[in-house]
Amino acid sequence: MAFKQPELPYDLKALAPFVSEEQMDYHYNKHHAAYFKKLNGLIEGKPEEQKELDDVVKSSSGGVFNNAAQAWNHTFFWDCMSPDGGGKPSGELLESIERDFGGLEPFMKQFSDSAATLFGSGWAWLASDAAGKLEIMPLSNADTPLKHNKTPILTLDVWEHAYYIDYRNERPRFIEQFRDVIHWDFAENNYKERS
Repeated sequence: MAFKQPELPYDLKALAPFVSEEQMDYHYNKHHAAYFKKLNGLIEGKPEEQKELDDVVKSSSGGVFNNAAQAWNHTFFWDCMSPDGGGKPSGELLESIERDFGGLEPFMKQFSDSAATLFGSGWAWLASDAAGKLEIMPLSNADTPLKHNKTPILTLDVWEHAYYIDYRNERPRFIEQFRDVIHWDFAENNYKERS
């Protein structure tokens, strides 16, 4: 059974001006779709075909891992954003951010700095351990908290293909604008369901 790329949770142009329709079209319809296509080619007729995508990510390596993780990471990333996003978290997640980072503003600065200084391509993650302790994980290439027995809470894609059409080489400006579209309800739900 081949893995299928999920539909976006909003229209391609819904996140403008953070990212344009053209940027989203390339990112979702070209890059994200290619990871699913390559993954399905690599696992055709193999046991991985019968697993859930997150289980393939956790148990694989090499090309299968790279494509499975990028397929999973992007699907998660789309849900981390909303046309109605921004603002701030609430409830248990906000309390934990205040406990572990000293407040929302110190967290946002540390998250942004880690995304801006990550060398090459990768992802800035907010992740939790099973006890609820939060940490920022700047991870290279396709790496994901799933591989480190952590629960992903929120992520930002800092591969150049995520922003280059709209921001060219200005990764820090892209990171700064991300705050306006963060889907905190999604992040809060991930935190509540951590394992």
